[in-house]
Amino acid sequence: MKTVQVVAALIINQDKVFATQRGYGEFKDGWEFPGGKIEPGETPEEALKREIQEELATEIQVEQPLTTVEYDYPTFHLSMQCFICKVERGNLTLLEHEAAKWLSYDELDSVDWLSADRVVVTELRKYLFKDQNDKEK
Repeated sequence: MKTVQVVAALIINQDKVFATQRGYGEFKDGWEFPGGKIEPGETPEEALKREIQEELATEIQVEQPLTTVEYDYPTFHLSMQCFICKVERGNLTLLEHEAAKWLSYDELDSVDWLSADRVVVTELRKYLFKDQNDKEK
């Protein structure tokens, strides 16, 4: 089974995270964190900045890694490196996606996530819980 190496941005603004709905391909209509394939010679961070610029006409700051998801879809293995990000410049204009939403943390279950992205949502919750506890200390 071939492995597809991708990156995903968890773009956070205050208490919301940006989610996008695929507008094409095998997983059309599924919700995901935006991103895409890593090109030869790119670091994951470079790939993520390029993909968000191409898909959303926005410059992001990659703040820190969140998790790497290894997931077997029926026709390929996905290796997805996920990063906490924030918008530096731009308005998150949809160039390839069908729809997008800013989801508050208690709305994370309100969309139909793609399977691998469900794993990311679980990791995001752990990160947010830890972050909230750190702020309270």
